[in-house]
Amino acid sequence: MITLGTLERRRDANRNIKRLGRGAGSGHGGHTSTRGHKGQKSRTGGSVHPAFEGGQMPLHRRLPKRGFVSFNKEVIQIVNIERLMDLPKGAVIDQALLKKEGLISSDRQKVKVLGKGKLKHPLTIKAHFFSQSARKKIEDVGGKVEVIGGGI
Repeated sequence: MITLGTLERRRDANRNIKRLGRGAGSGHGGHTSTRGHKGQKSRTGGSVHPAFEGGQMPLHRRLPKRGFVSFNKEVIQIVNIERLMDLPKGAVIDQALLKKEGLISSDRQKVKVLGKGKLKHPLTIKAHFFSQSARKKIEDVGGKVEVIGGGI
């Protein structure tokens, strides 16, 4: 077991820093300071950006650009009512329960309930969106539909 009393200092813990530009006797280059001779990479702040390919047209400019990707696209998770069959009769189903049961991946994104399948017992379902068929099937068996977060 490691305790404070048994800790040992790392061998390279107190290594001297490489002091550049301090003359030929320093062992780290004389007037060139280990940077070679002249050129862009020997200057202060002189470096090429990662996509630079020596003047050749870079790959990211050679490849075609297509379409449009929206950065603020709204992701809506889908749940079919056939997946809700195993839940207990009369249960109140919200995002937390759906996440716990593994029916949705995130309880932060909006949920839409679709009407694939049949319900056999009434459930109270809270979601952001419902398809017309899902709404009808839920209400036909005596269940309740609750729209949350200003959905339709």
